[in-house]
Amino acid sequence: MKNNIPELIVKIDNTNIFFIAGKYDEQDNFETLEKLILPIVGFDDNKITDLEKITDLIKKNILILEQKISFTFKNLIIILNNFDISFLNLSGFKKLNGTQISKENITYILNSLKSCVEEFENNKKIIHIFNSEYKLDKLKIDNLPIGLFGDFYSHELSMSLIKKNDLKNLENIFEACNLNIKKIFLNSFVEGSLTSENNPNVENFFQIQINDNRSKIFYFENGSLKFEQEFSFGTKIILKDIIKVTSLKLENVNLILDDLDIKNNIEEKKLLDKKYFLNDQNYRKIKEKLIHEIIEARIQELSNIILLENINLENLLKKANSIFLGISNELHQKAFRNFFENYLSKKKQTIKPIYNLDQENLAKCAVRISKFGWKKEAIPVPAHQKSIISRFFDAIFG
Repeated sequence: MKNNIPELIVKIDNTNIFFIAGKYDEQDNFETLEKLILPIVGFDDNKITDLEKITDLIKKNILILEQKISFTFKNLIIILNNFDISFLNLSGFKKLNGTQISKENITYILNSLKSCVEEFENNKKIIHIFNSEYKLDKLKIDNLPIGLFGDFYSHELSMSLIKKNDLKNLENIFEACNLNIKKIFLNSFVEGSLTSENNPNVENFFQIQINDNRSKIFYFENGSLKFEQEFSFGTKIILKDIIKVTSLKLENVNLILDDLDIKNNIEEKKLLDKKYFLNDQNYRKIKEKLIHEIIEARIQELSNIILLENINLENLLKKANSIFLGISNELHQKAFRNFFENYLSKKKQTIKPIYNLDQENLAKCAVRISKFGWKKEAIPVPAHQKSIISRFFDAIFG
């Protein structure tokens, strides 16, 4: 990758498409040249529903970017946050009987695991492969242990897979724009990479992102994305509860949330101030404590569904109690974050803030990983000149 060649990054989520063009400067810092954010079309319920509409939208706005920076793109990097992705964690083994671990031993294990995936997931394609764990004679090893002696070696891979039809649709969209997909990243992987870099002492963690209408949790272990799950609810469900119980209007609730004072002890009889009722509205006596109780009850329920009582995370909760929590809506973050933190801390979970996860920083991280690689991953891409295993070994062994 030459420093003076602009890069195109397209991030797709459930509500928007983000277009970011940038390049490396002489100091090897990635600089954003232009960016566009547009509502997504032709997409619903984690599926492309109108290929023509979304293709036209993407083609039109890439052309706008190219005209602004006087450059024609040939390749792009995609960050996905809106397809149904599945995850596999597989381990392969090799008896060594006191001999050295060789590259051939690793090849044998990886080919065996790849064959299993191809056989049982034949309608999907791998987009990420992580070297999530190496064990020699039941002891964890930090790096690939080629050359070490032992009796028994195990190698765990964590894989992220996308449906072949979804991948083919993406390829068709960008082929129509005369663009080759150079890399595909899951948004969870890019976010987790940034969080991992910003918190080098935290090896295993959960990251929860709560938006207005959707939420997502993913699990990162030793630099590997191992699991993610999406939920069809977000912070707006809390607003609906308040409106339903109090019969307040949304505009009143937003005024209250903007001024919400989080306290452990709220006066039992204290009423909402008259300032929360607009000029044409009649004042109604509603206890401030009632608002807190509604928020607290719903947040406890959401925390249990997403994390604490989620059967998919039962074993993972034994490995990590660090949680990075993000709430996308600034008003909701201000009003609700402390409620989440108070409840989860009572359950012996460590809550940490999330830094630098705006779209530009995510794009910069994706470009950086594309250029320099990631410590735990060989990144397969939808190209035909090399097999996944060939690309895997290129990344590990150079």
